[in-house]
Amino acid sequence: MSVTYFIHTLYFTDTTQPRQRKTTMSASVAVVTGFLRLPSIQKSQSTSFLFSRPKRSLVRPISASRSELPENVRNFWKWLGAQGVVSGKSPAEPAVVQEGLGLVARRDIGRNEVVLEIPKRLWINPETVTASKIGPLCGALKPWVSVALFLIREKYAQDSSWRVYLDMLPQSTDSTVFWSEEELAELKGTQLLSTTLGVKEYVENEFLKLEQEILLPNKDLFSSRITLDDFIWAFGILKSRAFSRLRGQNLVLIPLADLINHNPAITTEDYAYEIKGAGLFSRDLLFSLKSPVYVEAGQQVYIQYDLNKSNAELALDYGFVESNPNRNSYTLTIEIPESDPFYGDKLDIAETNGMGETGYFDIVDDQTLPAGMLQYLRLVALGGSDAFLLESIFNNTIWGHLELPVSRSNEELICRVVRDACKSALSGFSTTTEEDEKLLEEGKLDNRLEIALKIRIGEKRVLQQIDQIFKDRELELDVLEYYQERRLKDLGLVGEQGDIIFWEAK
Repeated sequence: MSVTYFIHTLYFTDTTQPRQRKTTMSASVAVVTGFLRLPSIQKSQSTSFLFSRPKRSLVRPISASRSELPENVRNFWKWLGAQGVVSGKSPAEPAVVQEGLGLVARRDIGRNEVVLEIPKRLWINPETVTASKIGPLCGALKPWVSVALFLIREKYAQDSSWRVYLDMLPQSTDSTVFWSEEELAELKGTQLLSTTLGVKEYVENEFLKLEQEILLPNKDLFSSRITLDDFIWAFGILKSRAFSRLRGQNLVLIPLADLINHNPAITTEDYAYEIKGAGLFSRDLLFSLKSPVYVEAGQQVYIQYDLNKSNAELALDYGFVESNPNRNSYTLTIEIPESDPFYGDKLDIAETNGMGETGYFDIVDDQTLPAGMLQYLRLVALGGSDAFLLESIFNNTIWGHLELPVSRSNEELICRVVRDACKSALSGFSTTTEEDEKLLEEGKLDNRLEIALKIRIGEKRVLQQIDQIFKDRELELDVLEYYQERRLKDLGLVGEQGDIIFWEAK
């Protein structure tokens, strides 16, 4: 029997088979097609700084000195005023803050109080693209690709009605999609590196298709040549600033609202923003942003971007990480190989129990193994004398049996394979956890290097944790109770000392 396991893009086999390397895009594509992005310095792209609640001295509200704001931001604020979106009574306004730009309270703001409301006519979404000059060309494009193309075209059009907003957008963020080769080298050994490279490859492939199908045949519609760098910029803007999970909106940029920053101290995502009607007799829609906590005048207004994102996802989407160990995770990917003689039976069992040919399990720092992981491992490793459990008579009960050890050989195999995989993954790092922690303690680091160090430390800790879990399990192999023993107990054929009872016919 050949049992193949892999961690992210690496495949691992048991000792009877040579180890293979295989590249996969599935995990990377899943990352980039979601676009559940919130605001400005968002998850992994809008922030050049690690997010923690800034001290009062780090926040400079506009009211203190409007001249401190860059001219493009002042022009943006005036434009919003001319659009009737903001006024002297607005609860919050843009300000220079630790993260770059943010929203600062002009007065005390209560919990769940509305901070701003932006009408639909100022949103940028697929509908905006459809109504534009390039709309007829974009009907068959992925929504995010069409919006990205719209942003680039408007960016280069000097007479764009979106000029003041586009002029305020950053040219890059600390998202790993913008890192140089030298900076990416600091992520050597991490899953974040392979995910980032996969995402960049995906974006490049989308651009090449766009170039052939839209850009080259319609040069007259674009004032200047659009490059891959332009497309990556637009992708980064959408990943870091676009809102989703909204009523009828899966991808939308909201000017001004996208300036709001993330704070890990805020532990709820609920009700921070919503789409609602503009009034009882109006069909217009408004994007409404609320403060999830009480904010004093002069302090920055924050929200929580996503409680479920790992540090790797935060770094990829927004360009920051948190110190919270619960953000450190490592994805263990387990596959039922097609070469397995019981492939069909195992796949049927997996699908019956809500899984498939491949299982993805996110192991989080200092937390127990995810539900179903041990069952899936035991299923993939089933073979030899344990294969009887794959017979149809066990179809309705096998998943329950797999909650507990099946046999010593099965349990020993999963321990050995997982530990070998962890050791192999750890060997891919060029530094130790201790070396990384020492560099981090020394401080005075570039933002991107600090992110890389924290990602390396976090992934190594989780790998070491996984290895320790299965090392401890190996030490218990002789005392664990396996399926046959449990079955004999159920039949009353095991004595108090664990000895098997036999009766001789008389």
